[in-house]
Amino acid sequence: MLSNRLNVKLPGLDLKNPVMPASGTCWYGQEYAEKYDLNVLGSLVIKSTTPLAREGNPQPRTTNTTAGWMNANGLQNVGVDAVVAEKLPWLGEHFPELPVIASAGGFSEEDYVTVVRKLSSSNDVSAIELNVSCPNVAHGGLAMGTDPDTVEKLTRACVAVSRVPLYVKLTPNITDIVPIALAAERGGAAGLTMINTLTGMSIDLQTRKPVLGNQTGGLSGPALKPMAIRMIHQVRSVSQIPIIGVGGIESAEDVLEYMMAGANAVQVGAANYHDPLACPKIIAQLPTVMDYYHIDKLTDLAEVQF
Repeated sequence: MLSNRLNVKLPGLDLKNPVMPASGTCWYGQEYAEKYDLNVLGSLVIKSTTPLAREGNPQPRTTNTTAGWMNANGLQNVGVDAVVAEKLPWLGEHFPELPVIASAGGFSEEDYVTVVRKLSSSNDVSAIELNVSCPNVAHGGLAMGTDPDTVEKLTRACVAVSRVPLYVKLTPNITDIVPIALAAERGGAAGLTMINTLTGMSIDLQTRKPVLGNQTGGLSGPALKPMAIRMIHQVRSVSQIPIIGVGGIESAEDVLEYMMAGANAVQVGAANYHDPLACPKIIAQLPTVMDYYHIDKLTDLAEVQF
């Protein structure tokens, strides 16, 4: 059966296929539900949530570059209480079989613990992604994701208050990602999400100033793919906990490459902005591409070694 070929089981997540939109790219699902049936997805990752609502960074927040798409949204969101009271119940009512991954953001350990506790109280959440790698805020996020001791301590504190498995999203803006991954594992992470965006800048030649209101932003798109695959392979060589790969995925071939590198599932980010139907198209392509490369089941790719 098709479902058997594409099915992936991760802590807290029984996925009919390994493809899900990356956090922030589909907000809370309502807008994309008007474009296609969200039930075709393996899972849905909602926008990163902070204790209180945030307006985000000054405009402009997005721009295209020669290397990909860059954003500096600054954790714009409606706040954890509104997410738990409104956004998650809407998903639970309309897509009760769809596994939902909530994303927790913050600016201190207390922030993260508060958000994780509240998000995990929802019956409509299957897992939580700990976003310790956002490059677009002045405090917290990336600043908390670059020190192994901080990552281990923060992960342990959040795991202690969560009733669902916790996945830690790692930043590529670091010399060596392996110590951070191992720190998250020691802290009790059920899995990892790799990688978040690379910090970049674009300058407007007319104004002679940075294009983005925040000056810097997170670069996403195809430029990230080779780096993400390299980092996933490095972490897989020292850790066996599940990895959700993300960065520049635009095709079924990309999905297979990520899984051969060591990922167990994938997230699609910037491609959703260019084509809102990117995820269902990739999912539909997977069986044909698997046939071409003589792959019976996606889980067989866990045996690939190099």
